Amino acid sequence: MNVLIIYAHPERRSLNGALNDFAVQRLRDNGHAVQVSDLYAMNWKAPLDANDIRERDSEAPFHASLDSKHAYENGLQSRDIEIEQDKLRWADALILQFPMWWFSMPAIMKGWVERVYAYGFGYGVGEHSDTHWGDRYGEGMMAGKRAMILVTTGGWESHYGPAASTDRSTTCSF
Repeated sequence: MNVLIIYAHPERRSLNGALNDFAVQRLRDNGHAVQVSDLYAMNWKAPLDANDIRERDSEAPFHASLDSKHAYENGLQSRDIEIEQDKLRWADALILQFPMWWFSMPAIMKGWVERVYAYGFGYGVGEHSDTHWGDRYGEGMMAGKRAMILVTTGGWESHYGPAASTDRSTTCSF
């Protein structure tokens, strides 16, 4: 199996770095091909913006979904996005690995998702009608691929469980 790991932690000598190294070695020892996109080491640009589109009219307003669709369909995406999409096409399985910060993924990981899963590639494919609004996760380009999230947290269990003092819509229940 081809496995793509998207790794987001600024310190390679951290627990996350050790977990990443362990996962890569364990997967390879079991005969899998592995690629790692280390977002911090790559200096990945997190914000989705007009700079993601080559040959774009700088005077035109930026529309994130429509501009990303146009760029994807016409081969005008920035090269870093194209490279990551090629890795996703190659992969049979995707692992997103990151620490939970402020009850979410780090901005650099969120930016990877927003930029790489462009309209037409990661969503918005297929039929769009009054009865069907496009092919999504299990139907589109990623159909048949496996995914896993490897998340670390830094805090007490009570901060993340069902009895957490924060808004229950933003907490994780284990």
